[in-house]
Amino acid sequence: MSASGVPVRRAGLRSYGRPHAVGIAGIVLDALAVLVALPPLEARSLVVPAAVGFLGLACGVWALGGGETRLGWSVVAGATLAIPLGALATRSDLGDLETVFAWSALMAATLRFATPLVFAAIGGMFSERSGVVNIGLEGMMLTGAFFGIWGADVTGSWLGGLGVAMGAGGLLALLYALFAIQLRVDQIVGGTAINFLAVGVTGFLFVAVYGSAGTPAGISSIPDVSVHWIRHLPVAGGFLDRTIGQMNLMIWLALALVVLAWLVVFRTPVGLRLRSVGEHPRAADAVGISVYRTRYVAVTLSGVLAALGGAYLSIGYVHSFNPLMTGGRGFIALAALIFGKWNPLGALAAACLFGFSSALAQGLHVYSASGATLFQALPYVLTIIAVAGVIGRSIPPAAVGRPYIKQ
Repeated sequence: MSASGVPVRRAGLRSYGRPHAVGIAGIVLDALAVLVALPPLEARSLVVPAAVGFLGLACGVWALGGGETRLGWSVVAGATLAIPLGALATRSDLGDLETVFAWSALMAATLRFATPLVFAAIGGMFSERSGVVNIGLEGMMLTGAFFGIWGADVTGSWLGGLGVAMGAGGLLALLYALFAIQLRVDQIVGGTAINFLAVGVTGFLFVAVYGSAGTPAGISSIPDVSVHWIRHLPVAGGFLDRTIGQMNLMIWLALALVVLAWLVVFRTPVGLRLRSVGEHPRAADAVGISVYRTRYVAVTLSGVLAALGGAYLSIGYVHSFNPLMTGGRGFIALAALIFGKWNPLGALAAACLFGFSSALAQGLHVYSASGATLFQALPYVLTIIAVAGVIGRSIPPAAVGRPYIKQ
């Protein structure tokens, strides 16, 4: 570390000095500038959020002066946004604030909205870690949504629906893998074609099987898991009970999947082989790792997981199927994957950001319907900022998108 406290690199490692720590404190202060005016703190004086926001702004300027350019500008931009938002909150009616910011309900809704994104993003991570871009996540989710509810209808069981959805999503992903890996078709074009194919097939089958009446009522749905015993925990028991006391089974599975995926990718030989194929396929091939087989398995698995996200929508959340019901969630999941830097934990955090925005937008109609719609664009803006490298560079696996030709 230099005498001025500016971060320096030694042997490939980065050490952080005081400007970085001050920048992190600035991010916290930016967030606090808004939170102090919201329930349960509910500061009603304009001075409070303004003072906290200006402290955050000062931290950003300090970080800039210390050489933390990206972090410093991020803190400055955050303070510039947080101060007027905090001021607006102090002028809002307390009843409206308590309606929108009922935190337990808001957190529960965030998890519901984030769950399909987590499944698809983790699926996309496996594919892209192996070196194959999977733009077809949207189509695989839509396929899972239709075949999930159709499978549950035919078998009479939500377990059967999940099984059929996984099979359909895996087959569609296998078809994409054939074109992307074996035939070396441009992966962006191939993934787009998969999306159009899924839209056409599911739309046709939906009309052919259910007609204009739509999916029937009473189809077996994925159950909720009750953990109401959590209310007996000290301090936060009541809040946790209202938040996660009654959640769909798929939400718990999504959280477990994140942990399992992180362990597999970063703590097992299988994950090491997967990452080596995505970073240096020729070197991996030289030591006996089958690049083609690894990529086939990874892409197929991505389709299975994306289909689970779609099945959650149809038989775990909405309890019906509508054409195009995924509504671009596959693309959002891909953005969450990039935002999360191809890491399961980062993807979960990004998916929760998208989910929180959607959950909050539901309540913002109290103020303005158009404002609620505009707020849903915030995660996309943040994703563009992150990918552009303002917050930090999102560097993909080195060989992603490049077809491999065995020599």
